[in-house]
Amino acid sequence: MNAPLRRVGVVVMILFGLLFANLNWIQAYKADEYRNSDYNGRVQVAEYDRKRGNIEVGGTAYALSKETGGKLKFQRSYPDGEVYAHVLGYKPVNLGDIGIEQVENDFLAGTSDQLIGDRVKDMFTGNKTGGGNVLLTLSKGAQATAFKELQNNRVGATRGAAIAIDPRSGAVQALVSMPSFDPNPLVSHDTEAAQTAYNKLNRDPDRPLANRALSETLPPGSTFKIVMAAAALESGIGPQTEIPAGSSYTPPTSGSPIKNAAATICPGPTGTPVTLKDAVTFSCNTGFAQLGVKLGADKVKEKARQFGFEQDDLTVGQLNEGGLPVAASRTGDMQNPDGGTDPAALAQSSIGQNNVRMTPLQGALIAASVANGGSQMRPYLVKQLLAPDRTTSYYTAKPRELRRPVSGQVAADLQDMMVSVVKKGTGENAAIKGYTVGGKTGTAQSGPDTPDHGWFIGFALDKNGTPISAVCVELERAGKGGSAEAARIAGRIMEAAIAGSGGR
Repeated sequence: MNAPLRRVGVVVMILFGLLFANLNWIQAYKADEYRNSDYNGRVQVAEYDRKRGNIEVGGTAYALSKETGGKLKFQRSYPDGEVYAHVLGYKPVNLGDIGIEQVENDFLAGTSDQLIGDRVKDMFTGNKTGGGNVLLTLSKGAQATAFKELQNNRVGATRGAAIAIDPRSGAVQALVSMPSFDPNPLVSHDTEAAQTAYNKLNRDPDRPLANRALSETLPPGSTFKIVMAAAALESGIGPQTEIPAGSSYTPPTSGSPIKNAAATICPGPTGTPVTLKDAVTFSCNTGFAQLGVKLGADKVKEKARQFGFEQDDLTVGQLNEGGLPVAASRTGDMQNPDGGTDPAALAQSSIGQNNVRMTPLQGALIAASVANGGSQMRPYLVKQLLAPDRTTSYYTAKPRELRRPVSGQVAADLQDMMVSVVKKGTGENAAIKGYTVGGKTGTAQSGPDTPDHGWFIGFALDKNGTPISAVCVELERAGKGGSAEAARIAGRIMEAAIAGSGGR
């Protein structure tokens, strides 16, 4: 055989070898990926051949499947669309799924290992048993109220979030992000129409698909003063201990003075004393800025960490695994370029500005920890997993403590201060007749030429001092009156949570 033919033969053998190797690679290593791909039409048909389980709140299905009579036998439906969108998410044909639909997909689809008994039974009966049902912790009233009040807020804010939790268990009572979206067009079996609907939402500058309650981090403003007050109490400063305040304070190394929101708050020259309780009640910026410099960056950052800041792996779903991802809240840098503490940055951080960033969930957890005697329970959304025929429970939530950021005594002192905020301070709009309500407002700068964010974190206790609800409301770029409106909305959400719990 001459040389050119030998070369051609070698090339052909190499090509056959590569083809053989690729075939084995596909069969051995890529089979599962291709078989389960959203673009595999056979898989899609098989997936829609079985009725998907419900996602329910208070006995009502807010995500369910209906028969179509078409090639894809069932179509997902969301009866209350926008109200539950950021919790439920959606399960589309070709797009990526999100929310509880995603994190509980195997159980809802009936492919979970927990439901293998039903699938074995189907082999003998020829039936197609539907997927399992997911029951959520949400309160119908609290969720509806949170959605309505955010949408109809009185300061014209177009973006924001609200989340409420039961301080004793961590069960999420309400979770709403504004603006919301209708998930129904996204699950259309007309995949081109679904893609068009998704593209429109994805291009919206207000980002309606974003779950702001869990994923948005913004400067928390004066709500961070509860963390600061906790650090002060643990350093030996009592509620009635006087700290330096005054109408203006210029930190060392900075020519920019820190002032209070109004001239009537902590008036007088720099250093004029005010009690820690009054500094919280009337939201004294100058007092907390000086307090932060006195305590030092390490204490401030450590106390924030103990409340849950810097946690990167928190999720909200089941208590023992997975769930909706939560962005980490951060205290940020408080240092000079040489690594030493920058007093000006520390002072600003101590009033919830500079690089401090917080999610609404973190705000609710701070309030819940105070209300629950210093114990912070792990937040969760999934209350129970029920079999397709609803006769067997495969999972029932058993609340557990996440951390203990403060002692019982410190929590009691913080409770008293936060109740004072609602009784005679900046949080009066959150009051609920017949219940003890505590809270803290926050106004945070959003930029040099944009309106301020408005925040409120708070809790409600019954006449026996038992905590019923803890909440955080954030109105993005709400401007003047934003924090007062956030307090009003928070009060209405907690009121609805109380009604839903039987008015304990």
